Amino acid sequence: MTEVPAWLRGAWRRDALHEGGRVDTSVGVFYVQTPQMFGDVRVPDDRPRFPYAMGLDELSDDELRLLARQKGFAGHTTYAGGIVTWHRELDYQPPTGERDEGRVDLRGRAMREVALDDSYAEDWWRFSTGEGAFLVREQRSAAGRLEQLFLLAGDHFIYARNRAIDLPAAPSLDHLVRDATRDHALAYLDCEVSYGLARGARHPWEILRSTLPWREGTRLDVRALPPAVVVDTLDPADRGALVPEA
Repeated sequence: MTEVPAWLRGAWRRDALHEGGRVDTSVGVFYVQTPQMFGDVRVPDDRPRFPYAMGLDELSDDELRLLARQKGFAGHTTYAGGIVTWHRELDYQPPTGERDEGRVDLRGRAMREVALDDSYAEDWWRFSTGEGAFLVREQRSAAGRLEQLFLLAGDHFIYARNRAIDLPAAPSLDHLVRDATRDHALAYLDCEVSYGLARGARHPWEILRSTLPWREGTRLDVRALPPAVVVDTLDPADRGALVPEA
């Protein structure tokens, strides 16, 4: 697997989406890129926190549909000829058959991503380079299905856990949840993509955004992560702070 350029690595936030003549800033988007793997979570700003719930089964059918508007994905990244392709191996939304790729224009820490058909543009800001410290931990099934992925770039992490069943092709997760039985809806939504900070939040390994709202503000259990598979240029002096203990 090839590595992406150094200028793409690190932690990014999306500042704006330009699509259909409109500018959308209503979704919190965080993207972590290591030399080979990536994770991205997108939570609408108006999605409720559901402070009374600690699991999907405690939400009403209408509340479950609010979660279905979220997005999150993870996998590996390639770059060639000015085009970045994000190969989604885990996706909160159902497969559509479309490739996730775009032309990118870098200006300092700012990056503009433009669809190959010019249907949208996204403005990104890199708020951390990762400072050369990257870690990937993953778990795959015997068939190669990505079950869990943990990415660390400096202090910024993405943790993704796949659902137990693969989603059928559909226009959106909302379409699936709307027409599903409650048991199927719960299974479809049981997928976590979370972003957080190893250091710099209220406490170490705090989850700041998640497709599971009750995870926000809690600590990631780093002891339960899968084994490390890739470590790149991690300063031994920072190992205890940046690398979770197995």
